[in-house]
Amino acid sequence: MNEHDQKRIEQLLKKSLPPVGAELRRDLWPAMLKRLEAPPTVVPWFDWVLLAAVAAWLVFFPGAIPVLFYHL
Repeated sequence: MNEHDQKRIEQLLKKSLPPVGAELRRDLWPAMLKRLEAPPTVVPWFDWVLLAAVAAWLVFFPGAIPVLFYHL
């Protein structure tokens, strides 16, 4: 790439991407306070059943550990 190409790419990028404002569009602190005051999320029973099934699977079939890591 020569200097002309770099300047052209720079101009195209400046034209296609809007400038990013330094200021936020709204205040985020009230939303953060609302999230902090909200009750904690509850883990459904089905998730605990899945976790127990995976744990049992790994206890009875330790050779499945690499398979699990592969799919994660």
